[in-house]
Amino acid sequence: MTLPTRDAAADADAYSALGFPTRTSSEGVEVEVCATRLAFTDGPGYRGAHHLAVTIPTGAFRAAREWLGERADVIAVDGRDEFAGPGTWDSRSVYFRGPDEQVLELIERRALPAVDRPDAPFRAAEVVGVSEVGVVVDDVDAAVRALGDAGLHPYGGFAAPGFAAVGDVHGLVILVAPGRAWVPEGTQSAAATPVVVDAGLGREVVLAPGARIR
Repeated sequence: MTLPTRDAAADADAYSALGFPTRTSSEGVEVEVCATRLAFTDGPGYRGAHHLAVTIPTGAFRAAREWLGERADVIAVDGRDEFAGPGTWDSRSVYFRGPDEQVLELIERRALPAVDRPDAPFRAAEVVGVSEVGVVVDDVDAAVRALGDAGLHPYGGFAAPGFAAVGDVHGLVILVAPGRAWVPEGTQSAAATPVVVDAGLGREVVLAPGARIR
């Protein structure tokens, strides 16, 4: 997964603080979030925020929430920092502020099998991987159709104007219209930037200028 960044150094520092291996280069920074390789490349200035969600093992939410609170700025709205997923997602999440204005999320997806973990502090190595990426598109319905032609379909029984989640419990493309703000605060608009996701489709789907799922 490749995204542009305005501050590669901040990305490296923040993800390292969470315990994920990072490697910097003249082009940006690469981060290993367990099964996912994130590449943040130096890009031109842009407005708005990226959104990424990281899946944690089912049954590890409380331990992961405590771990996160010691390492990041957890987002609370009206005194609440735990949020249920929409529709039939059967999930719960905690959001936090990432580097370069990123809106990040730890999500427990109960459709995945529960794990038998010891009663011990959570570790970064337990994370499953990145399971959501936000992509801004001019026409959400057209993007849904294009991904459907490639075998990816709407997920979770939830739809809203200017929003669609496409994929499955293991990985979702969050399609949003220009100007839509990310939950839970609703104060940071989604960044309309080139995003490249290697999802093993066997073909490339162009969603917006520079935004490709393949």
